[in-house]
Amino acid sequence: MKGLKFTRKQLCIPYLLFLLCFVALPLLVVIYYAFTNGDGQFTIKNFINFFTSPNTLGTLFYSFSIAIATTIVCLLLAYPIAYILARSKMKQKMVLVFMFVLPMWINFTLRITALKEILTLIEGNLAYYPFLNSIIGMTYDFLPFMILPMYTTLLKLDNSLLEAASDLGANSVQVFLKITLPLSVPGIISGVVMVFLPSMTNYVVLDMLYNSTYIMGSFIGSYFSAYDWHNGSMISLVLLAIIAIITLMTSKYTDENESRGGSLL
Repeated sequence: MKGLKFTRKQLCIPYLLFLLCFVALPLLVVIYYAFTNGDGQFTIKNFINFFTSPNTLGTLFYSFSIAIATTIVCLLLAYPIAYILARSKMKQKMVLVFMFVLPMWINFTLRITALKEILTLIEGNLAYYPFLNSIIGMTYDFLPFMILPMYTTLLKLDNSLLEAASDLGANSVQVFLKITLPLSVPGIISGVVMVFLPSMTNYVVLDMLYNSTYIMGSFIGSYFSAYDWHNGSMISLVLLAIIAIITLMTSKYTDENESRGGSLL
């Protein structure tokens, strides 16, 4: 017993076991099915089918359209809100922040069901405006994820920089464009990633609003429901690669902006 020594590195063992059992092994299973056929033989036919099937490419394009539109709407709504909350002198502004976060505590299904009832009351038939309703539902669901990163970034801005720019003759618009906006880019990038990536695969909103299957999440589910694990796994793998590339690009851009901000400070 005296020879046993406990080190801090051993605290990583449970986490490594979790990653191995619930991340690495399932990913290996997906890779196996993606590059095999029904007989278990290696093939790249599933990969070729992804880029040659009009149905798959059309669904991917529609998913990108939904995600881009949702991200833009969330950004246009969230930045002014985050800016006002972060730069205001209100003593109770944390209450307002809490009000934006509060809907996230309510069950997701209940929130979308309530939104569906409101849209049905306004429109009558949700099938008339499927794309618009999808954007409204996605924005309603992901808006807090866009507000919080930008609010945190704007809250940490050094007021002395803004005062120095004003003392040098810059007006409020120039201060915002030259100082505030560039330094808030890391928060913007974080918010965009947190909204864009799940918007591509969150089919629950579309299914609940008008029973759509035109998004990648439900499209993948349809393959697995039909026991076509091979094509479903390949679509999942390609989508995972796209998300990984976007994440790496945005993280690199965020690091560059943070380094520039640090040199400015």
